[in-house]
Amino acid sequence: MNEPAAAGPQLAALADPTRRRIFELVAAAPSTVRAVTDQVSVSQPAVSQHLKVLRDAGLVVGTPRGASTVYRADRAGLEPIRAWLDSLWDDALDAFVDAAQAQRDHDPQREDQP
Repeated sequence: MNEPAAAGPQLAALADPTRRRIFELVAAAPSTVRAVTDQVSVSQPAVSQHLKVLRDAGLVVGTPRGASTVYRADRAGLEPIRAWLDSLWDDALDAFVDAAQAQRDHDPQREDQP
């Protein structure tokens, strides 16, 4: 199995349920801190801190708009997680093929065995 080292910062950032919810909100629609605060049960300073962690992990980007900043999900930030999950899937499929081949090679009912 491949190590998730490249996806570590993103996985760590999304490990917190509140942060994951905030990420889901800005992934669904670009939002200001105030708009996110209206949808979660934490304070505005806490939302700002969660968004900072998500930004530092490369999962969101903020665009200044007047006195506010609009946050949106950054698809490129999800790529390390996707690559890690893909590698797990590839490893699982390889193991399945190996197991099927081993079973086939040891099947006494096979007609093509010597």
